[in-house]
Amino acid sequence: MNLAVRLLAMVVSTVGVSSTAQPAEIFGMTVTPHVVAESMRYRRPRDPELAAKVQLFIKGSALPRVFDGKTPEELLQSGAWAWHDLGTAVQGPEDSLSVWTWNGKSSRWGTGQACDVEGDGLAKTAVSIAKPTQWISAITFVPLGEELQPRKMVAHVVNDSDRPLKISSVRFWLPRTSATWQTLFATPTLAVDVLIPPRERGIVNVSVQQPWPLTYAAIELTAESGSLWGHLRIKTEQFDISGGWIGDHLKNESYLKLLTRLHVNCGQIEKVRGYTDNPELTSRYPMKLFNRLWPLEDWDTDQWLPRIHAVEFLGEPQYGGGRPVAPQEVFEKLLPYRPSRLATSVTNSEERVWRYYAGLSDYPHYDAYRVVAPAADSWRAYDRWDGKQISWGAPLETIGDLCRSLRELSRPMPVAHWSQGPHDGWGGGFGWNTRKRRSPTPDELRAQAMHALSTRITSLYWFNLSLKSLLAFPDTWEPISRIGREIHMLSPFYLSGDAFGFERVVDAEGKPDWDCASIVSEECGVLFANDLAYVPDPEDNTFHFGEPRDFSYAYRLPHWLRQPTDVFRIDADGAHDVPWSAEAGGVRIHHRCSRDAVFVATKLPGLRATIEDRRQAAMRVENLHQVEIEELKAALAERKNE
Repeated sequence: MNLAVRLLAMVVSTVGVSSTAQPAEIFGMTVTPHVVAESMRYRRPRDPELAAKVQLFIKGSALPRVFDGKTPEELLQSGAWAWHDLGTAVQGPEDSLSVWTWNGKSSRWGTGQACDVEGDGLAKTAVSIAKPTQWISAITFVPLGEELQPRKMVAHVVNDSDRPLKISSVRFWLPRTSATWQTLFATPTLAVDVLIPPRERGIVNVSVQQPWPLTYAAIELTAESGSLWGHLRIKTEQFDISGGWIGDHLKNESYLKLLTRLHVNCGQIEKVRGYTDNPELTSRYPMKLFNRLWPLEDWDTDQWLPRIHAVEFLGEPQYGGGRPVAPQEVFEKLLPYRPSRLATSVTNSEERVWRYYAGLSDYPHYDAYRVVAPAADSWRAYDRWDGKQISWGAPLETIGDLCRSLRELSRPMPVAHWSQGPHDGWGGGFGWNTRKRRSPTPDELRAQAMHALSTRITSLYWFNLSLKSLLAFPDTWEPISRIGREIHMLSPFYLSGDAFGFERVVDAEGKPDWDCASIVSEECGVLFANDLAYVPDPEDNTFHFGEPRDFSYAYRLPHWLRQPTDVFRIDADGAHDVPWSAEAGGVRIHHRCSRDAVFVATKLPGLRATIEDRRQAAMRVENLHQVEIEELKAALAERKNE
């Protein structure tokens, strides 16, 4: 009997249902349909069945029992469900709210289906698993200064119906203590006035005087047609840039200087002798932690929380070292962190099956690289370049496809991405022996990161930034630094924004030409053009981009950003004028470019100056942390001699 079922049995055996209690009711519901990235190619086909992740918001005193006459354990064992949290349910008082979650596995539990739900205190209730037409696509808790607890929330709402959506209030349902995270109580409503036209999107923005606790909450947006719901951990969102395998040399100041110059502020580290126990060094070169962080009493403290990115210790559970870790087992391994203030993360590695792991962690991310690296997909199966098959690489734009898949499965939580950096360690095999360079070129490195950023990730992790790898490929330092600088320039809009539009544009011959994507916030639209006209070069077996060429595209904008007053291109060197014209639904931009281009459309007259201020701040960091390559070589040699 697994942990979740044992917990359910314990609760049912110790808590009865009062005969005088008011019956509980299903107060709200969210349905997150499973999606797949159709562009991906695999050695083994996907299971074609698509289910959904379902959350029921139960008002009153109730405990889950059976779903369509079957217990959660029976549904797990039969393969109908991938995981559930029903074993953690607690029977609260009549005025409380509980959230019951299951993630389906078979199409019987997908959209268009229905089921009967029964519980102690909840009469048999028919539930329709309908594809939503209105939903919360993103909820972000935006930091105000250095505060540990947030006081501002930005929620993006999709209205895919044929009628306007008017949202009049926001209500938080919160636990009374973090330890009782399962039982939520209503807080006073916050009045808003948001009208979202049909087939449009909108933003709900609220601020409070007293900060919200770092715990799980249900967010209720009240509308004329009924409430929209979200359930997630409250965490202050910050755009962190992490490095893999950085722990070995963190006590060396020259290495810390290089990481800081690359805008890296985070690593998969916990306790590192000579660094985390050196207050003087950590104060000058702060690195956030990204590891197991156990036992909780050592890390869930006011001192450590500002320095923690997330809990991550399961590796790649979809691989599991040859034995995949089942989604329900992942849930149970992360369960001890739920009463804490620490956000959890899971490394997703195989899109073919990662929909079964949807919703398990607070901040999911994925790990996939497109050149000379182990991969879950079959690179020879892509028919991308006039039938030419290659074994050393895969289409770079599939990074964006993977990001969009994980984002839609995880909403309203934010997602992050491990992007391919320099790695000195992957040898021959996997068909790579035809390529001499065993790491991405600067162009290949940047392209993968830009495809990910265009989908609205809120943190980027480089794999890897070990000193050995950085010294092996010093030509990657500048592109990593420039990407970090551009992230700093735009991070407020990544954090408070949401993915808006996407189109894969083809040329006159039907070949991939550009990926055009957008992220929108209250202040602006960040518009991306990622070049798809790259080719595998037969001489060196790397991807090559061509010379700059004409680009013209009409980006659709949300209703509050139409008729912008300023449109400009940005890169690590600043803001640049571009030819543009307003159109009925957005803005058309003309440019001559290759590789990628990023544009900003806004009505705020001072936004260029704000972005430039952030660029200058990033430049100051880079200039203050110059380091000679000989210092780094000495640090590497010193470590080898220890």
